[in-house]
Amino acid sequence: MVQGDGVRSRLPVDRWHGPAEPAVAVVVARCAGPTLDLGCGPGRLTVALARAGLSAVGVDVSPTAVRLTRARGAVALHRSLFDPLPGEGRWAHAVLLDGNIGIGGDPIALLRRCGALLAPGGTVLVELEPPGAGMWQGQARVAAAHRAGRLLLGPAFRWARLDTHAVPPVARAAGLTVRELFHRGRRWFGELTVDHPLESDHT
Repeated sequence: MVQGDGVRSRLPVDRWHGPAEPAVAVVVARCAGPTLDLGCGPGRLTVALARAGLSAVGVDVSPTAVRLTRARGAVALHRSLFDPLPGEGRWAHAVLLDGNIGIGGDPIALLRRCGALLAPGGTVLVELEPPGAGMWQGQARVAAAHRAGRLLLGPAFRWARLDTHAVPPVARAAGLTVRELFHRGRRWFGELTVDHPLESDHT
C-alpha cells in the first residue's frame, strides 16, 4: 500500500489467507458473545470466532472476500459496515483487525459507528499502530508490481492510521473509553468500551 504521506507498507496477504495466528487468538479470547468481524477479508478471524463457539458474522465490501469467508464455513455479509446491519445495538463485540481502523479515513466516525452496533457494555477490539506513529488521515492506493518492474497503483481511497497514544482522544470523541491497551509480539491492540448504544451518522 502506498499512502499519501509517503509511507509504504507490504500488505500481509498470505497471513490473511492463512489460519488464525497467535495474535488473533488473543483477540478471540476477549470475546464472550455475538461478534462482528468488520472488514473480514478472507475470514480467518470470523472462522476462529465461530470455532470458539461464538456467533460471528464477517462484513466486507469485497464480494471475493465474502465468498472466501463463506467457503471456509463462516457467515459473512457483502456490504459496507456503514450500511444497515442485522442486530444493530445488540452485538457484544465489534472487531477491526489488520489496519481496518483506517476504513473510510475517519477513525472517529468509524468508532462511533462501531459503538452504535454494540449493546450496552459491549467492546470494540481494534488493532493499532505501535506507539509513536500518531494519527494520520489521507489518501492511499494499493500497489502491485508489474512484470516490467513498474509499480502499478490502484484507485485512491480514504485511509487512516492510529497508534496507541492517539487512540484515547479519538475514542472519547466517538463516545468510547479505552479500557486496555495490549500487544502480542510487535502487534498492538486496544479494547474500547461503550456504556450506551450510540446513533450512527450513517443510518
